[in-house]
Amino acid sequence: MSKSTMYSPINVLLIEDSGFMRILISDVLRKDPAIRLMATANNGKEGVDKVKKLRPDVIITDIMMPDFDGLYVVGEVMKHCPTPVILLSSLDRTDKQVFDALDLGAFDFIDKPKNIQEEKGTFVLTELVKAAAAVDTDKLLYHDSKRNTHQHTFDQKLNYQIIVIGASTGGPAAIEIFIEKLPENLPVPIIIAQHMPERFIDSFAARLNQRSSLPVRIPKNGEAIQGGVIYLAPGHANLEIISDVQSKKPIAHFSKKKFKEFNHPSVDCLFKSVSKTFGGKAIGVLLTGMGRDGTQGAVELKKQGSFMIAQDAQTAVIYGMPQSAIKEGCIDRVVKLHEMPNFIVTSL
Repeated sequence: MSKSTMYSPINVLLIEDSGFMRILISDVLRKDPAIRLMATANNGKEGVDKVKKLRPDVIITDIMMPDFDGLYVVGEVMKHCPTPVILLSSLDRTDKQVFDALDLGAFDFIDKPKNIQEEKGTFVLTELVKAAAAVDTDKLLYHDSKRNTHQHTFDQKLNYQIIVIGASTGGPAAIEIFIEKLPENLPVPIIIAQHMPERFIDSFAARLNQRSSLPVRIPKNGEAIQGGVIYLAPGHANLEIISDVQSKKPIAHFSKKKFKEFNHPSVDCLFKSVSKTFGGKAIGVLLTGMGRDGTQGAVELKKQGSFMIAQDAQTAVIYGMPQSAIKEGCIDRVVKLHEMPNFIVTSL
């Protein structure tokens, strides 16, 4: 586990082949007294050598570098001296590399082209560093990828009609593990709001499709929500599930409403809309993630009588979102990630 205390700053190693970006990111990190930039490297090979020698608390690395890239860094680091790695992604088509790096154990990624010196970008990067420094690296190395092709015998009358899931940091890997264990005849829809830059959503949906026995897609605005389908919230709007005016059946609606904790997609937005549309007939799930997004939505679902589940601290990379809802008193059960699919299926 990476360690830092209020008396010792978080030691960070930055690996970036662009001299301009090294200067820019270094300036951002040095502004936070809780972070110490201990060294920089120009490429993956140099970076890995410095990791072995200096043993930083957190590594920040560009994903796209000539010869020895970010994938090399993550693979070597996790093999020899497991350390939380934050990936810097550019506008180049790095989608596959990013998800491959997450599979290898990378902590999270951040889009770097949108002026990282802006106040929001600075906050996101420094907060990621602090979250990464506190994570148990053993949680980053576990991923069981055996897809469930079996069927489950469901009662004709179900207790719940929809499953909604919210996740942030650590979510992509957790969601993959979750959906791989679902039976191929699941009769209800699953709606997922995962905090992620917009341009990665399509690639993430395609990736989930390869790992799931259920179809995974991003809904269109106004699309009817069907059972046995996994829907991934888009990255350009907040997703609501509302009742169609004419058919009264549930449909996807792209909302312009803004929420305090996070937007595009907002877990609170999704959960609150489902509480209005489905009442007590939903199962809500909060997976790993930083912050409090989903807590207020979970409160609303719980008030309606829906069943609320939170991932446990042992398997969550970041316990912020689940813990926030637990403290609010709106969680019915705390469940380990690998036990969650079967628990939910038997609860339906």
